[in-house]
Amino acid sequence: MTINPKQMNYGFWVVTLALVIVFAASSSPIPLYDIYHIDNQISYNALALTAVFYFIGAVFSLLFLGLISNHFGRKPVALFIVTLSALSLLLFINIHDAASLIIGRFFLGLACGLASSSLTSFMSDFSHQKPVWLPSLIISNAPFVGLTIGAFTSGILVQYAPFQKKLIYFVLITALILIAITLSFSKETVPREKGVFRSLKPSFYLPPKSKRAYPIAAAIFVATWSMGGFFQAYAPSISHETLHSTNTLLASIIFSSYLLPGIAGSLFTAYLSAVNAQKIGMIIFTIAIGLLGCAMHFGSTLGFIASSILAGASQGLVVTASVSLLMKDVEKSVRAGVLSIIFFTSYIGAAIPNYITGYLSQYLSLQQLSFCYLGLAFVVCLLTLSFAHQSQNHKKETIHA
Repeated sequence: MTINPKQMNYGFWVVTLALVIVFAASSSPIPLYDIYHIDNQISYNALALTAVFYFIGAVFSLLFLGLISNHFGRKPVALFIVTLSALSLLLFINIHDAASLIIGRFFLGLACGLASSSLTSFMSDFSHQKPVWLPSLIISNAPFVGLTIGAFTSGILVQYAPFQKKLIYFVLITALILIAITLSFSKETVPREKGVFRSLKPSFYLPPKSKRAYPIAAAIFVATWSMGGFFQAYAPSISHETLHSTNTLLASIIFSSYLLPGIAGSLFTAYLSAVNAQKIGMIIFTIAIGLLGCAMHFGSTLGFIASSILAGASQGLVVTASVSLLMKDVEKSVRAGVLSIIFFTSYIGAAIPNYITGYLSQYLSLQQLSFCYLGLAFVVCLLTLSFAHQSQNHKKETIHA
């Protein structure tokens, strides 16, 4: 397919913007969680399930729908993703019970999972004239930027604008409609292939080198991603109940304080061996989660945010190191299978602990729940310090970010 440079540039930036807005839509309900908890009597257990079902939706898309844009075309799938996000937000306009909140989050997870595979592929198709580093930078960081934008915009509008429970959704639905219109003018980049049903079969594969690194990497994914689920489910409630603030903007800051620092943390992997990055990162991560619990005990907002930033940065360090170990020297033909295992482990590893702590929320306070995550981090830290050097033979190799 012939696409001129002007069309390539247009498509690249429009698809990038679509990727950011889809993830912004997915985080927009989170600052409202404490309001739903109080006004609609939605329990902490149900709030935890919203994170669980979001992860389930995302992993379903990644495992079963990751290749459908090869068969239906990049542009139709991109338009479907944007439409699915908009329809999901419609469910949030009139939240009356936990079921509608959980269903909406599930469909947002589906949209984000599809966006992670199909929109990033679409954007990469338009990137031939861009610097080599730019597509990788966008793929790695656009979801975090989108999640932060969605949370901050929601927090500001809920706190300071009218129509507290609805305005953010109307704003983002409008943005999604506009991005759908601009996407419709982009060019298709791939010919449609046959065999769509065969593509629905998950592709798992670990080469021998990756198998040695997988157990420690999997434990790290579970510890760090489950903490992300904790922030998704409880950030507004932490702000209200333990930090004694009803400001939804603060809830947005708390949520983002764990996400964004991961970008900075990942940069430090350029200066450490992969195994050392795992060990140092898990030590810092475990200490940071302990400090989070202490900050909650004393009701210290600054202490909590500082600890969250430290946890987020160390999370970026250990996850990037672990992914690099698993993907090192992996042939292109099997990369999709390795990535499928990474995503499956991360999302399911986040869903199961959050399901368990959601049940425990009926009996434990938020601070006590944070110590459950501390216990998980401590166990993973011990495993990493004890076995990382034995399970990986990349000891002297550095990671190039």
